[in-house]
Amino acid sequence: MERYTQSKARYQALGVDVEGALVALAAVPISIHCWQGDDVTGFETAAEALSGGIQTTGNYPGKARSPDELMADFSKAISLIPGKKRLSLHASYALTGIEQVDRDALRPEHFAGWVDYAKKAGIGLDFNPTFFAHPMVKDGLTLSSPDQATRKFWVRHGIACRRIAASFAKELGGQAVNNLWIADGFKDTPADRLGPRLRLKESLDEIYAEKLDGVVDCVESKVFGIGLESYTVGSNEFYLSYAATHPGVYNLLDNGHYHPTEMVSDKLSALLSFFDKIPLHVTRSVRWDSDHVVTLNDELREIAGEIVRHDALNRVLIGLDFFDASINRIAAWVIGARNVQKALLYALLQPHTQMKTMQDSADFTRLLMTQEELKTLPFSDIWEHYCAQQCVPGDSEWYNTVMAYEKDVLLARGQG
Repeated sequence: MERYTQSKARYQALGVDVEGALVALAAVPISIHCWQGDDVTGFETAAEALSGGIQTTGNYPGKARSPDELMADFSKAISLIPGKKRLSLHASYALTGIEQVDRDALRPEHFAGWVDYAKKAGIGLDFNPTFFAHPMVKDGLTLSSPDQATRKFWVRHGIACRRIAASFAKELGGQAVNNLWIADGFKDTPADRLGPRLRLKESLDEIYAEKLDGVVDCVESKVFGIGLESYTVGSNEFYLSYAATHPGVYNLLDNGHYHPTEMVSDKLSALLSFFDKIPLHVTRSVRWDSDHVVTLNDELREIAGEIVRHDALNRVLIGLDFFDASINRIAAWVIGARNVQKALLYALLQPHTQMKTMQDSADFTRLLMTQEELKTLPFSDIWEHYCAQQCVPGDSEWYNTVMAYEKDVLLARGQG
């Protein structure tokens, strides 16, 4: 407590309301993805191998093999993560029991078990249609396919998923993000770039035709994936244009889905100028969109800084998206989520109003000095106090809890 009091005084000397920062952070929900817990396997008995540029590597023991195991692992993870949490599901995690239900026939009742879990855990649910790893992905295409039967199948899937997301919002209150990402594209130079995009536009129009309460619809672009290196139908320009011309549809930013020199932190203010909401996926790319566990790097801090300094904590909907099978999967969840919250707290502890004044008055020397001096303030003391407030272990403590769970539970499952 003494270290916190001393550190708090140093921030307050700069005009930072430390207690207010902790209250603000505790109110920010982080949507944590289910697929880290089982390497994006899902529960479909007829699911194909991963496709569309998605790949998990590693064989760490203890992968969740059933809904009960995945729920237990997720519960352990969120018990070690402070603040508000949500759970983001893919359609391939439907709980259909012994009944085989194809993706275009999924209904809210196939996710009733997840709703019950969310109610008990006191968390919200978000959703993602699963447009990959399925026999109806024809020649690498779904919603942009020239084959009418293929395209219609995936349109029905998109419609079904929006209704499932609406049921989450109704059952749990608030809203549910429904994020659409497809891996449609070509490995080599296409002969026709426009045709697939016009078909995708038509498909999206059909999917979003129904008005549904509580659903935050968004589309997620990507530069390329394995097997579609030359052309991606759902590019950033396409989806940004679609969202800008279709009220109620938003362009989701994934910070692994752009060229290496493009920064999502730089894009946030541009979209905040025009959209009332920005859905966000936080990940970490290494040389390509490799979905590494989120670390507290410069870009993550700058993303959080942009959200906070523009008073957009209620407008940017933060979700995680990574999967690593080479390390303890629960630890991956905990590391990634805690790092996002650390970045947000770091941003909340900055004197943004004063620094904006420095910029507007062209006092760039003082601005640079202030930005650099802030980097060595005792941030960790404030973070450890926040963890104690939230009744979760501090940075030196949570790892032992995960290792005990691995020994008692995960190792009994065998290799992933």
